[in-house]
Amino acid sequence: MPSGPTSSSTRTAENTGAARFVPEGAGWAALRSAAAKCQGCELYRDASQTVFGEGPVRSSRLMMVGEMPGDREDAEGHVFVGPAGRLLDKALADAGLDRSGLYLTNAVKHFRFTERGKRRIHQQPRRSEVVACFPWLREEIRVVKPRLVVCLGAVAAKALLGPSFKLTEHRGEVLEHDGLRIGVTVHPSAVLRAESYRKAYAAFVKDLKAYA
Repeated sequence: MPSGPTSSSTRTAENTGAARFVPEGAGWAALRSAAAKCQGCELYRDASQTVFGEGPVRSSRLMMVGEMPGDREDAEGHVFVGPAGRLLDKALADAGLDRSGLYLTNAVKHFRFTERGKRRIHQQPRRSEVVACFPWLREEIRVVKPRLVVCLGAVAAKALLGPSFKLTEHRGEVLEHDGLRIGVTVHPSAVLRAESYRKAYAAFVKDLKAYA
């Protein structure tokens, strides 16, 4: 069971974060319901809704953790349904993985953005927001009991492995931490932004194949 970060600032953030909204020992449905009312950080004020994880509970051998919901996820209430989600679906298929058999979630459950005209532009969550939201991720792991957790991107990796973790030094590896087996690779949005899409996509699929 991951204990999460242990610094004094982290403990303070968790005490004022999501922890007080988490029903102790609850099942997945109760957790999802409770998360919908979470006010553990200020992101709930502007986001449309909480976007909780999805996938088969108790039968998912593999859990994938992203950063946070994007614009489409915030609007629809489902994980990985925007452009990055569509790329992830394609990469999973090319890696021989069936999305319907995986549990997908994010380190942060609310969308953080800045408005630019009518557009909502994604903003990376603050470390304090990642820490505040960590109790939900911890409980998802407890309920799903995956054999392997794959972190998609640095935000997710640092949520589980600590703020000093460097994804570039451990990409593609499987690490043991707090009783979990954790793999790390890039977020699919990074592939979309890559200067050489073909090269970045091939490397992403290679990582997923290794974790498959």
